[in-house]
Amino acid sequence: MGTRVKVNEAFAVIGDLGYHPAGPIVKVQEVIDEKRLRVANDPQGMTSRIVFRSSDLMGQLIKPGDEVRIEPNFKVAIEHIPHQEVRDYYFEEVPPIEWSQIGGQEEAIRLIRETIELPLLHPEIYKKFDKQPLKGILLYGPPGCGKTLIGKATAYNLTRQYSERLGRPVKEYFMYISGPKILNMWLGETERMVREIFAIAREKAKEGYLVFIFIDEAESILRTRSSGRWLNISNTVVPQFCAEMDGLVSLENVVVLLTSNRPDYIDPAILRPGRIDRKVKVRRPDRDATREIFGIYLHENLPLDPAFVSEYDSYQEARECLIEQAVQYLWRKAPDTEFLQVYLRNGGVETLYWRDLVSGALIKSVVDRAKEYAIRRAIEEPNAEHGIRPDDLKRAIEREYAENEIFPKSDVMEDWLKLIDYEPEYVASVKPIRPNAQMDDGRNRVI
Repeated sequence: MGTRVKVNEAFAVIGDLGYHPAGPIVKVQEVIDEKRLRVANDPQGMTSRIVFRSSDLMGQLIKPGDEVRIEPNFKVAIEHIPHQEVRDYYFEEVPPIEWSQIGGQEEAIRLIRETIELPLLHPEIYKKFDKQPLKGILLYGPPGCGKTLIGKATAYNLTRQYSERLGRPVKEYFMYISGPKILNMWLGETERMVREIFAIAREKAKEGYLVFIFIDEAESILRTRSSGRWLNISNTVVPQFCAEMDGLVSLENVVVLLTSNRPDYIDPAILRPGRIDRKVKVRRPDRDATREIFGIYLHENLPLDPAFVSEYDSYQEARECLIEQAVQYLWRKAPDTEFLQVYLRNGGVETLYWRDLVSGALIKSVVDRAKEYAIRRAIEEPNAEHGIRPDDLKRAIEREYAENEIFPKSDVMEDWLKLIDYEPEYVASVKPIRPNAQMDDGRNRVI
């Protein structure tokens, strides 16, 4: 069906010319049955028509949202064009990330493993106690502390454990959705994309994948709904998301992970039990965690300054001393490490230092800067041996806190509340401490 034929003067078929090489491309709105499709007549989908499948399309899997090419008479679909944007736009390859590669988040990792990993590895025990596995987790905390890294590590490690339990290889399907990425100015488009995301998740889960829906910056699309008369996008997106989450109850191999810097902005309907069941705080690293993270990035394969190494009995001892010096310099409490003043509503004033705003991403950036300094020396003096030395790390720490783009350049409190571990209702205002700024002192002025 759908091919062109060649006829003679008596209208007897004498040849098969195959499918027409041209024809309009239309979107499939509905798969009616094995032989018929409902397709849109216009880009907006306001009108539609029913067409037949060609012989080649009879056995193919066609889904709503896919596109097909129609022969010029608009009666038969002759070519299937999968909608690439819908199928692969959100997919992201997960690199091998062991739990040991995440420093300073043992408590968060333990909670995630107990919440997600155990129900998949021991389903018979959970069934015995009539306990439904949890479907959603919220990772919240300051930026740069490893929320995205933990999400990808969860996908990698959980898939590996799940494969061992089933006795066959299982592939993860990690869908990375950035909140602002799916926001759309056209009414209904964001809701459509939410439906597509969960439709893909259900489809991949039925194909045997272990599906992870990872939504970064969740507060941007799942913000608390307003009660005003003005239309807010969250007023329609949040109910759509809740409905889709409720539809995942019967699937054991779908996990939803949300991340947020401001969980207080997320609608309570999203965070209720049965949808997002666990809230895991990803904290800033303490001193021991800072040392551990420096150890991950200042690994044993990095060249250290030969003069510095010669002061110790071994390379390993020199490396440990280098890490300790960097931690001490970063964690010292001194006037030049004062960074922010927080004015509380009870009248108190607290000063935050470098150590109070440290993060895994910041430590990685510090090490990268130190590498740049060592590389620069190696290029300028190619005949000498060069490596990272303590001064490189100290200089990198100073420059990082002076230039890092994650720190707001203004005194706007909303920007700073994303970074500090204070409840918003307890903070009156914040004031960055800028050492190079001229301090105003009325006592020294002559009027």
